[in-house]
Amino acid sequence: MSMGLSKKEAIRKFKEQKPAIGIYAIRCAVTGHAWVGSSRNLGATRNRSWFTLGNGSFMDSSLQEEWNAHGESAFQYEILETLDPELLPMAAADLLKERSSHWTAQLPGKQLLPG
Repeated sequence: MSMGLSKKEAIRKFKEQKPAIGIYAIRCAVTGHAWVGSSRNLGATRNRSWFTLGNGSFMDSSLQEEWNAHGESAFQYEILETLDPELLPMAAADLLKERSSHWTAQLPGKQLLPG
């Protein structure tokens, strides 16, 4: 194990990590469209999005249609902004909503994802 950590110690440290909270975009390189969303776990959101898109069951039909038309290689997942992981849940919910609206207004060809 690198840096002298035991396997148990590495697992403990991993479990103590707080997931990244923030705003993300899924972009289609072919059309230039972007879909903006917020998440309390940005890493898990990327995995879930790619899985559901690949299975044809993504919650947003316009994104699913472009995925079906252009394929996975035309898309990228981008973290636009991360928030303080120590935010209280109510404060985080309000700030995620506010920042999602901000980013939706900033990006060309954008659409806000439900959630």
